[in-house]
Amino acid sequence: MILKALYDYYQRSGEDVAPLGLEYKQIGFIIVLDKDGHFLRFEDRRLDKKSAQQFLVMKSVGRSSAPVANYLYDNSQYVFGYSDKGDLGSMRKYFDTFKSKLAEIYGMYPENKAIQAVFAFYQQEPSAMVKAMQQDALWDDIAKNLNKKYSTFSFLIDGDTEIVASKRDLMNVATPEDTVVGKLCLVTGKRSKTVEVTTATMIPGSQATAKLVAFQVNSGYDSYGKTKGNNAPISEDAEFAYTTALNHMLRPDSHNKFMVGNRTFLFWASSESEASKESEDSLFALLGRPETDDDDPNRRIELVRSTFMAIYNGKLNADKDDTFYILGLAPNSARIAVVYWNEMPLRDFAGVISRHFEDMEMVDIRKEKKPYVGLHSILGSVTLGGKSSDAIPNMPDAVVKSIFQGLPYPISLFQACIRRVRAEQSINVVRAAIMKAYLNRLNDNNHKNIENMLDKENNNQGYLCGRLFAVLENLQYAANKQDSIRSSYMNAASSTPAAVFSTILKLSNSHYGKLSKENKGLAVFFDNQKKEIMAMIQDFPTTLDLGNQGRFFLGYYHQKCYRENKETEE
Repeated sequence: MILKALYDYYQRSGEDVAPLGLEYKQIGFIIVLDKDGHFLRFEDRRLDKKSAQQFLVMKSVGRSSAPVANYLYDNSQYVFGYSDKGDLGSMRKYFDTFKSKLAEIYGMYPENKAIQAVFAFYQQEPSAMVKAMQQDALWDDIAKNLNKKYSTFSFLIDGDTEIVASKRDLMNVATPEDTVVGKLCLVTGKRSKTVEVTTATMIPGSQATAKLVAFQVNSGYDSYGKTKGNNAPISEDAEFAYTTALNHMLRPDSHNKFMVGNRTFLFWASSESEASKESEDSLFALLGRPETDDDDPNRRIELVRSTFMAIYNGKLNADKDDTFYILGLAPNSARIAVVYWNEMPLRDFAGVISRHFEDMEMVDIRKEKKPYVGLHSILGSVTLGGKSSDAIPNMPDAVVKSIFQGLPYPISLFQACIRRVRAEQSINVVRAAIMKAYLNRLNDNNHKNIENMLDKENNNQGYLCGRLFAVLENLQYAANKQDSIRSSYMNAASSTPAAVFSTILKLSNSHYGKLSKENKGLAVFFDNQKKEIMAMIQDFPTTLDLGNQGRFFLGYYHQKCYRENKETEE
């Protein structure tokens, strides 16, 4: 199912992805040679600390234990027999493999000037090559970054504008076979030549050789004599298509991915319709990082909301067959683990995203009303350092599942939110939105759904206790310009109201007396609020369970944000 969806994505992407037999490869360093094959210099083609310029080259080879060289590009072990993991002797087999591959290419194109120069360069010992390269100003930087994804090398002939590996006249690209031969491909359903091993599709945090589909080596005895790719036949065409689609979405500037911790999530729609394209762009805007620092996040998120609502309501037409896919990947030893997979009709998906916006909606009195419904904001608000990458294991996956499938938000998120509020005695709009969304999605018919702003009709005792605590805190601040009852009593009031509210109410009488001497009208205002809430409290609960502690904090937040308070205090 996953491979077929990726295969279909490649087929509909057209010129955006590499043609059959080719791929876009990050090559960070170029070896510049003169026409006689003498080393001149290195060229740095890195774009930043994590990525480099991409070149269209022959598709990289699949590797297991035996050395196999790529077509006119590769890592330092193959290109010049150098690595920080071993001496020249242990690297010699890789160098000789690359040299043999080059000799094979030279035999195919002996009249090509670029190949002649590269072939001449390899008529010297690797030790002499490395010695010349070590004199270059870039060498120290190269040696420090040999394990980076972009640390791939190719060649450029001095005065030329195209690297040797990208010259189309040197690419012997095979065409799909027309005859019906080979095994039945499990992806396309057609008989064709199948692959033994699949291509690496490295994700952040994984090894460079990590693959989505991998087979054991020399283990045919436990699978009816079948070895490697024969266990699950995948045609060369299908393998190229799905791996190219994966690498295309994993590229550094991709708008089809977002990351949380060590998880990489890819998403795409099944068609090229306007609704499909808008949904992909909108999901990236919601969950991906802002593209520029001066980007207006409020306008961006509002456009996301409008787009998904338009798809769901039918204003932006989506075909009934349009499907939206989300794939979650994580590094796992030499392989890539699939940690999440979901496919859903596009219109239904727009509906669950719209519901997420609705459930997370919350009154916001901040001057800069920054978006708070995104995944990074949600996870960062429940961690000690405020970073989404610090969220406890499995929480990101559970939150993603809730957002994308319309399921109840995970209790681990709610518990972490309560812990942070209690630890900091502070509740902001993100935490309030999390608690409201969690409680409302539980569908508990014994409690009234919580609104996004103050609800004077809500009779839940936890909610009322939170409102009352906020009024008493406001009264203290108006009288003494401090709110010490929050740091001293909030945690106890939210869990065991009966034990502390009698003390807080006694303190409020003193605050009322002091404030009435300075501003009688304001003192009466707070006293009326106190009486209004207390008339609805039957008896202060002895204890509040976790759910009602959340309602306490929501009542507190709503009362603190109540506009009437602000107007009166001003």
